[in-house]
Amino acid sequence: MTLPEQGPLQLLAQPSYEAGEPEYVYVALANGEWHGSHLYPKTPEDSAHALAIVADAAQDTVAERLWQAWPLCVEHDLGMHTRDVEGLLSWWCAGKRSGGGPGHICAAVGALDTF
Repeated sequence: MTLPEQGPLQLLAQPSYEAGEPEYVYVALANGEWHGSHLYPKTPEDSAHALAIVADAAQDTVAERLWQAWPLCVEHDLGMHTRDVEGLLSWWCAGKRSGGGPGHICAAVGALDTF
């Protein structure tokens, strides 16, 4: 939904280089390409923090492999960033609204298809 011309992003596990160590997990494009560091096996117990780590890794992969900002605010055509809004991890746009207010929330992380 968020990258229709590319297919959905995925979590991709790669074997560790060291025996007995856990697999390395990356956020990858549908074709299996990724960029950046792997997600650490000791992910925080706080699910919102873990979701933020995955969202940031997804942005890194899209930016470095496709050379584009992602996700984009449809109102401002600006790249968005994660922000905690009252305990809900959301995509935030820095674009000003017609009323002159500061940035705005576009959608919860994981719910871009409702935006």
